[in-house]
Amino acid sequence: MAEKKYKVGYTTGVFDMFHIGHLNILKRAKEQCDYLIVGVSTDELVNHDKHKQPIIPFSERIEIVKAIKYVDEVVPQINKDKFAAWERYKFDKMFVGSDWKGTDAWNGFEEQFSKVGVEIVYLEHTDGISSTILREKLKTLQGCDF
Repeated sequence: MAEKKYKVGYTTGVFDMFHIGHLNILKRAKEQCDYLIVGVSTDELVNHDKHKQPIIPFSERIEIVKAIKYVDEVVPQINKDKFAAWERYKFDKMFVGSDWKGTDAWNGFEEQFSKVGVEIVYLEHTDGISSTILREKLKTLQGCDF
């Protein structure tokens, strides 16, 4: 097996209602690094940033992500300070969904991380699935017999 180009990778997410899109991101990230650290957003961070409560509580979401074979370490993501995360975990590659590419926030992260040799890799978003889509489907199913 060929040695992977990067030793330590890092990615974050809410991972609410874990679905195939989440799994695809984790699998693609792990294919490019030896050790993958995943930050799972706390309920408080989701409430603050997205103004909604996750359907699956943090304590359960973190256990789900820990059980994924592509994940080597799971840590709580308590804020969006990616550079503080780098200072703590010393990753050399950060993975994020392609839907963030070109945004002001991620352009800023690219500039900041280029100074310390960290590459940001945008992984393709899995079309047709997201926690938001699942929330909408649940709303339409309310009142239906299962």
